[in-house]
Amino acid sequence: MDKALLIQLVGSATAVALLVGLAAWARIARPTPPLDGQAARTLLADEFPDDPVDALWTAADGTGAVARSGDLALVLWRKGDGYVARAVPWAQARAATVEGGRLKLRLADASPRLSVSDGAAWPPPELAPNELAA
Repeated sequence: MDKALLIQLVGSATAVALLVGLAAWARIARPTPPLDGQAARTLLADEFPDDPVDALWTAADGTGAVARSGDLALVLWRKGDGYVARAVPWAQARAATVEGGRLKLRLADASPRLSVSDGAAWPPPELAPNELAA
């Protein structure tokens, strides 16, 4: 083998190894802190600036939140290393079911499952003060 060809081969192999390592490192997700009331309100205000939050419920494990804004439900849940936000009619969010300690919301493009406390009814009183829980 020619010396120049050997140097080119080693250089190419090193470059490929570095690119593979960089791609693997870039896929490592950042740790996302659990949501609390203030963090959820901040994210919702960024996503829905025209919809003021009237009431807020956060999931028991901090992976999501549901806020009420008039006749809308603003839904926020963890996806990957960030959060996804959707606005749905309140009636659709109210129709969600609790199965196995998780609130299952059916949206057009996703079905987030949010953790609820043991024995908690949906919707919680803070979101629907004038409605009876299902």
